[in-house]
Amino acid sequence: MPSPGPRESGRRPESTGAAAYGAEPLDAAGVADVVGRIAGAVQRVIVGKPDAVRLALVAMLAEGHLLVEDVPGVGKTSLAKAMARAVDGAVSRIQFTPDLMPGDITGTSVYHRQNAEFEFRPGPVFANVVIADEINRASPKTQSALLECMAEYQVTVDGGTYPLGDPFMVVATQNPVEMDGTYPLPEAQRDRFTVRISVGYPDPTAELAMLDEHGTAEPLDRLRPVTDLRTLRSMIATTRGLHTAAEVRRYCVDIVSGTRRLSEVRLGASPRATLHLLRAARAWAVTSGRGYVVPDDVQAVAVPVLAHRLVLGPEGVAARRSAADLVRGVVGRVAVPSPPRG
Repeated sequence: MPSPGPRESGRRPESTGAAAYGAEPLDAAGVADVVGRIAGAVQRVIVGKPDAVRLALVAMLAEGHLLVEDVPGVGKTSLAKAMARAVDGAVSRIQFTPDLMPGDITGTSVYHRQNAEFEFRPGPVFANVVIADEINRASPKTQSALLECMAEYQVTVDGGTYPLGDPFMVVATQNPVEMDGTYPLPEAQRDRFTVRISVGYPDPTAELAMLDEHGTAEPLDRLRPVTDLRTLRSMIATTRGLHTAAEVRRYCVDIVSGTRRLSEVRLGASPRATLHLLRAARAWAVTSGRGYVVPDDVQAVAVPVLAHRLVLGPEGVAARRSAADLVRGVVGRVAVPSPPRG
């Protein structure tokens, strides 16, 4: 990959129109059609997990990042690779280990003796989909190398700022914290993941189908792109501009605020979580072919967006309440806005 040039710091320009990407504009039905084709391609690799695949694509359309937390061998890495291949994007994989250094992720400046200048050598983070495999096996110092990438879509090395791919998405896989040789992710980093999912074991029927489908060939080798990055950028622009009524936006705020008042929680969801909840609800709505957001969309993504951000206090630990249960309780108590009259 050629070395990227430096640019001014900051997020890529906001635009609600597909014209900013030189792509044909898509309506919600058009986005849902392409999402269906992407999901179909991915599900030939990840058999029997349509909900996990849909949430992964929701994170992509919401311009967010995905945390896949599960035991080894259930297809976490294959899910990320299949998503990247289906949209014809550049994909890179970083295997996180205890000796991994921040420069191994972002890249480093190399001195050339011939011309007496430093040249930036980009690291594996310069891709459209970056797979951070077993992210919690590296030290928190190395994990934090992704913070600027995930928040600002850029890398700063030796005073130079370099833009990342467009689109750019981190798909991090994580083994359960209680397994040997793992570090818990810092709260600031967990808060930057838009969605957390668990793939889980397949049911016996799906596992048998997996044996029939994968027993003789690697399904990733047969997966061909069903769309391209230009169309994906247009889909993201459509999702970003999806109509969201003031009542629905207030509903998002009320749910997130409710997590901060729980006695079982030491740290509730952040304002960033409110923004991610709104973006994910828009993405869920557009995958349903709808050009507007309803409260059901917010409810559908509330647990995947909010649960991993909560830090339980002593009362929550003693009561053996999961963060997901607490979020469901908040959603059940917050009044659902009524549709506007007339």
